[in-house]
Amino acid sequence: MPNVSSSGPPMAASPLTRAVLEIDEYVGSLGWDQPARLFALVDTAQLRAQEPTLADRLGLSDDASAAPLTPIEQDELPAGSPLDEFLGTIAWPDSIAGCALSVERLMLPPSAEASVPQGMSEKQLAKWVAKHPERQEVRMTVAVLRDGARDSALRLREKDAATDVLTGSDLVPGLAEALAATFAE
Repeated sequence: MPNVSSSGPPMAASPLTRAVLEIDEYVGSLGWDQPARLFALVDTAQLRAQEPTLADRLGLSDDASAAPLTPIEQDELPAGSPLDEFLGTIAWPDSIAGCALSVERLMLPPSAEASVPQGMSEKQLAKWVAKHPERQEVRMTVAVLRDGARDSALRLREKDAATDVLTGSDLVPGLAEALAATFAE
């Protein structure tokens, strides 16, 4: 389970925003056309106290500038399994403060939504979007905490720079809801 580390997101960001940007930077360093990646978010101080050997292996420092949340990448998601079905099978132990998912998708600008043909299956719609001249590739990184907090980062392939990453709590509400459901009792 590799730790996601980097020179880091802005210090002024909330702990969850910092974690989302850290994951975005890590996944961005791997390039595009990546599979979906799932991360557990753990309380860094708690991890250092309860698992000092693991914390050392992950390179977690003891200083005050350390990120409050540590993203830990989970095993690869099963190939061919619909994402919503897979997320429905996850239950996190109490030691996990939150989770995050980074996934690439094709999207259309709002101006193209009116031209979407009605009555298509999901597969047909995906093919139609993939051929649309205004399609854009986007990487979405969405994180939620057990307490309901959420944040996300969006990066367009055509503007693939850390300075062009859009962040916000409601950018991908459906995916945030699906991740939050993994903490439902």
